[in-house]
Amino acid sequence: MTAQPWMPGDGDPADKRHAPATVRNRDAIAAVLADWLPETGTVLEVASGSGEHVVHFASVFPDLDWQPSDPDPAGLTSIAAYRAEAGLANIAPPLALDASAAEWPIDRADTVLCINMVHISQWEATLGLFAGAARLLAPGAPLILYGPYIEPDVPTAVSNLAFDTSLRSRNPAWGLRDTDAVKAAAADAGLAFAERRAMPANNLMLLFRRT
Repeated sequence: MTAQPWMPGDGDPADKRHAPATVRNRDAIAAVLADWLPETGTVLEVASGSGEHVVHFASVFPDLDWQPSDPDPAGLTSIAAYRAEAGLANIAPPLALDASAAEWPIDRADTVLCINMVHISQWEATLGLFAGAARLLAPGAPLILYGPYIEPDVPTAVSNLAFDTSLRSRNPAWGLRDTDAVKAAAADAGLAFAERRAMPANNLMLLFRRT
């Protein structure tokens, strides 16, 4: 099965997808996850995309059960293909999950992880992510975000500004989000901001905990 570069909604759903950034950022993300994840339990990954991240993290954290999900049929096909190829017992079959939906096909998780969705989706998906995480998580449990953001009083990298312009030209509802707006929306849903980590290539990881 040929892996091809992929963005949400692209390509033939019969093919396994390849998101080049996953190979570049997966180890750096895993290093932070080692500090933020619980030792055991279920990690729901919202918007798993190609499925490359979840397979890598499942191998790095074998004591955790990993539940991938995506709203895109092409993504679900790709996730299933990578899961089958990896043969890891701690990866569940992918769920069709739209973060913006009022109901999700899962009723609990010990962690919710979301990588590179917030800027490549409508704002309603982020609001839905927070609402869904608040429903699923126990008090104190983590919601973890990764991606590029705009931070007040912090100069935005030229590359991120260009990326933002590119995203908005592709879909006006997409684009880099302001961290203050993200934190406020999370707080409204019952998720308290806990920590920020600067990541390579001008990305951030943001940790929230269910109040």
